[in-house]
Amino acid sequence: MILRRLLLTIPILIGTSIIVFAILRLIPGDPAAAILGSNATPDMIVQVRSQLGLDQPIYQQFVTWITGIVQGDFGHDYITNQSITEELAVRLPVTLELAAFAFILALLFAVPLGVISAVRQGGWLDRAVRAFAVFTIAIPDFVFGILGILVFALALSVVPSSGFVPISAGLGDNLRSLAVPAVALALGLGGVLIRVTRSAMLDVLNADYVRFAKASGFGAGTIVFRYALRNASVPIVTVIGLQLGYLLGGTVVVEQLFGLPGVGQLIVQAMLSRNYPVVQACILVFVVAFIVANLATDLLYAVLNPRLRKAGAA
Repeated sequence: MILRRLLLTIPILIGTSIIVFAILRLIPGDPAAAILGSNATPDMIVQVRSQLGLDQPIYQQFVTWITGIVQGDFGHDYITNQSITEELAVRLPVTLELAAFAFILALLFAVPLGVISAVRQGGWLDRAVRAFAVFTIAIPDFVFGILGILVFALALSVVPSSGFVPISAGLGDNLRSLAVPAVALALGLGGVLIRVTRSAMLDVLNADYVRFAKASGFGAGTIVFRYALRNASVPIVTVIGLQLGYLLGGTVVVEQLFGLPGVGQLIVQAMLSRNYPVVQACILVFVVAFIVANLATDLLYAVLNPRLRKAGAA
């Protein structure tokens, strides 16, 4: 099963590359004119287009770009002339750290709240948790980010309002610089996980084997965590695998809002300047991250459900 998924990623990556490349060429605007600015002359624009290879046929530009990617070369930044591979090596760790921080926070509060909501079905606690989940899903990430800046950065002054501190400069300062952005991302993801966890737990708690466990005298904690949560984990893991890709996409807005030097901020800057190779490389990185997250989900299926492992082997 995993091997089949790996083979399927090849046409997905090729198709994504073609779509991204074609869409960017349909966007109005000339990268050469954007680079030269308002004082550009037609001759200067022609010269820059020739230097960048934009005067070549579209199919030839695509073949050149895809050949470089196969060789591990994403090309060069139109604006800075820096290697895009080097830019991604600097910026990608920031985005991955932010996404990982947000993901851990979401798991820490969402799964327990979903379990509590299911166990206390119909009670005031269940209604409060469901209302909280709907609220976090309905409000965009950037709204939580703005509220976090107003409260924790400006009013309380416990975290910086923008900027990023690397781990090498101190773990405490690093976590403080990412705290509000991570919480802003985690709330939306957490709301989805609360609802999925609650729904999955309700299905399992009404199963016959859970009733048998209750009749056999097992404690509530054993029933909930040893039997119910383990069997409810497959749909939860499914949603987590899908949401990880969207979590990386959410970093685009959050990084821009907080001035974090990650891939999300890079892709926004590149879009504004018609920096085609940078946009293409960033989107391709996000697509690969989404594919890896789904492959990891398949591996977790085999661990959580031995029947799936046997089916895959067959």
